[in-house]
Parts: sequence; C-alpha cells; structure tokens
Amino acid sequence: MDFLIQQNRRNTGDSIPRVEEIRAADKRVVVIGGGDTGSDCVGTARRQGARSITQIELLPEPPKDRPPENPWPTWPTILRTSSSHEEGCDRLWSVLTKEFLGRGTHIRGLCCVRIAWSEPDAAGRRAFEEIPGSEFRLEADLVILALGFVHAEAGPLVRDLGIDLDPRGNLRVDEEFRTSASGVFAAGDAVAGASLVVRAIDQGRRMAEAVDRFLRSA
Repeated sequence: MDFLIQQNRRNTGDSIPRVEEIRAADKRVVVIGGGDTGSDCVGTARRQGARSITQIELLPEPPKDRPPENPWPTWPTILRTSSSHEEGCDRLWSVLTKEFLGRGTHIRGLCCVRIAWSEPDAAGRRAFEEIPGSEFRLEADLVILALGFVHAEAGPLVRDLGIDLDPRGNLRVDEEFRTSASGVFAAGDAVAGASLVVRAIDQGRRMAEAVDRFLRSA
C-alpha cells in the first residue's frame, strides 16, 4: 500500500522526500501476492521502469476455463490476466517465500520453495507441502508485499460483547447483519474479510436499512 499510495501522491504533483521514496526504476522487482493489488503493483513498477518484474503466488495456478466443480453462479475461480500483466512480468504459482536475503534494509533476493496442494477436504479446505529439492533463489532489489488477509483482527469491543466468529475469524451475522449480541450489527471487512471497498459500501448500505427496520420495530 505504501508503494501505490506514494505513486498516487506523485501523480497528483506531490513532492516525495528522497528518504521516503519507493521507486522501481532499473530494479529487479518481486511482487509477493497474485491478487488485484499485486497486479496494480506490477503495472506501477513497469511504468516506473523496472528492469524485471516477477509476481509470485502461494496458491496454484487457476484453470483458464471454469471447472465443473465451480459452476455458475458461484464466483469463477479462473486465471485472470490484467492489463498490467500484459505490460510484462513473470508469474510464478505455488511458491512459498522462506527467507529474505540482504543486509539491513538492502534486499538482494528471496529464498523460495515450490509447494504442492492437497485435494479439498469435506469442508473445502486445502493444505500444502513443500516439494523436496525444489528450493530456488529469486534476485531482487525491491520486494513489494501485496498479500491478502484472512480477517480483521477482533478488538476488545468484540471480545467484551462475546460476539460469535465464523470459522475464518470474521464476525458471524444473519441475513439482517445482526451479530450474536443483541442490538449489534456488522458489515464489510469485519464480516466478509478483507475485500473490495465497493462490497463494504454495499453491505454498509444494506446493514443501515436493516438497522432502520430493527429500530422501527422496537
């Protein structure tokens, strides 16, 4: 986020102090994370003049077409190639980062290993194992962390109210966005996990309607 926010500031004409600059120009860039944010980092690094860009992802490479076990109307788990990818980068899948190499704040590379994923269990969860002898090194002058998050971290308010959580650590709500605590509603990332802001806005609006119905019926 620091990398992208700084570029947005630069695009609007802000002056970035040299000691705070994060620039990809003429650097070997590695982006850790294969989602939308990672794609934005790839495109930004390319436009800044990166010497090379490699994007690595922990998950396996998705299929190009929707598989039978992923039918409509579920979200299609398929390979997506953005305009940023088309501008140029190498993409590696099923790769786990083991160690950062360098001295102090100066990065020189990553120690990585390839992993193999198991078939989904009854709950749809998958596990991975490192593939013996598959260790390799990626040279890097700049590493950008574009990792996803499992869930928002519950604070004292959630703990004090004793609000139930789902198996992923998000707040559990019903179809009216009501939590297990009477009169307490929740929506957005606290319920769905880290996601797009438009989804949080949509849930927030629908939750506001549910709160209005709750208050009118009280």
